[in-house]
Amino acid sequence: MHRKSLTQNQKIFSMFITSEFTTARNLFPYTDIHKWLSYGHDGKHPGCDEYYFGRREFSFTLENDVYLRYKSFKSVSSLEHAIKSCFPYKIDIGAVYSVDPDKRHAYSQTGTNVFTPVERELVFDIDITDYDDVRYCCSGADVCSKCWPLMTVAIKVIHTSLKEDFGFKHILWVFSGRRGVHCWVCDPKARRMTNEQRSAVAEYFRVYKGNENNARKVALMGYSLHPFLARSYVDFLKGFFEGELQANQSIFSTKDKYDKILEMISDEDIQSELREKWEKSANRSSLSEEAISLVRWDQLKNTLQSKKHKAPTLRMCVEEIVFTFAYPRIDLEVSKQMNHLLKAPFCVHPKTGPSRRVCVPIDPNNCDEFDPLAVPTLSQLIEEINSGGSKMDVDDDDDDDDTDTSILGKSIKFFRSSFLEPLLKSCKEEIESLYKTKIGKSKDSFSW
Repeated sequence: MHRKSLTQNQKIFSMFITSEFTTARNLFPYTDIHKWLSYGHDGKHPGCDEYYFGRREFSFTLENDVYLRYKSFKSVSSLEHAIKSCFPYKIDIGAVYSVDPDKRHAYSQTGTNVFTPVERELVFDIDITDYDDVRYCCSGADVCSKCWPLMTVAIKVIHTSLKEDFGFKHILWVFSGRRGVHCWVCDPKARRMTNEQRSAVAEYFRVYKGNENNARKVALMGYSLHPFLARSYVDFLKGFFEGELQANQSIFSTKDKYDKILEMISDEDIQSELREKWEKSANRSSLSEEAISLVRWDQLKNTLQSKKHKAPTLRMCVEEIVFTFAYPRIDLEVSKQMNHLLKAPFCVHPKTGPSRRVCVPIDPNNCDEFDPLAVPTLSQLIEEINSGGSKMDVDDDDDDDDTDTSILGKSIKFFRSSFLEPLLKSCKEEIESLYKTKIGKSKDSFSW
């Protein structure tokens, strides 16, 4: 594509992604992405698979939604060259295949089905739009400081479970750039899961099963919560629901809000009793919306507690309401298949023009501090580039020391120190261990 034919959006994005404006190393961390997706297979150890990175699928979304799948690259330089040449609006990362994705057609002509995904990070996608029925400040792609905490709680619940219930250690959380979060679980046992195993993990997290036609969207069965759900409820959901969520959304403050909650109660007598009480007090209270909401929540809890002996379905009604509002709403289908692609970290979201934000990592241990509205935008990066001039130039061999000059510096440093370095250390230890085992078996086979 000739540079003169670029649209304004492409010109803006090209400034972010190409070396013409001295950003090749400072802003988009090509080398770090390559190191991550190579998982220690850097060619420096005899046990490395030198073709590993070259079997990884990438996809590019170009102007007018032109979509290029099954792109692959042998090295970081070839990846960088392709990005600078194509000016993709979006870059997605797919699975590692049994053969080079770019040569899949040649293999298909052999009559054998050798082109198949063999490794893929276990990924999760959580989108704030799936919470539109329980947030009243925003809707659709809009997000603000009042509804973003729903994403924060989702990170806490899922991250804790991935570590404590499944034993995963190398987990990367990324802001999607617009309205949600992505999770990449990169442990070897996660990357090598079959589709069936991925589906089992996804179903482990399934609680929210309703749709817009169901009043009762969460049904908790049995006499007690599963240990994972109990921990999530006690440690994260209950406090968030009764505190931050009530303060930000006042979910009992008006009739149209509390009617949706009353419909979750299976006993119509209880529904009528509470509705009548709240309608009578609607015009007499001098309390704030938040205070009214808290009072009505206490009334609902006390009423259900006193009458839960009437029906088994009332036993966990309080918990079901909390889970309906606060529990993570994961796009489970994204997690179940190895061949699903997901937007690369440090890309820019393609649908919001110059104000689009970068997909930066989120620290799960300090996710309360993350502000999606403070994430650098494309226009801010361009302004930095234009004002920085030559001082932002870096040598190809010194790209690990330049991040202080960029407003993305903190995010890139976090990616390296908290995620990439521990991951690569673990990967190289695994490669060394497997190599020693292989050599040992080889020696044994020749022993008499």
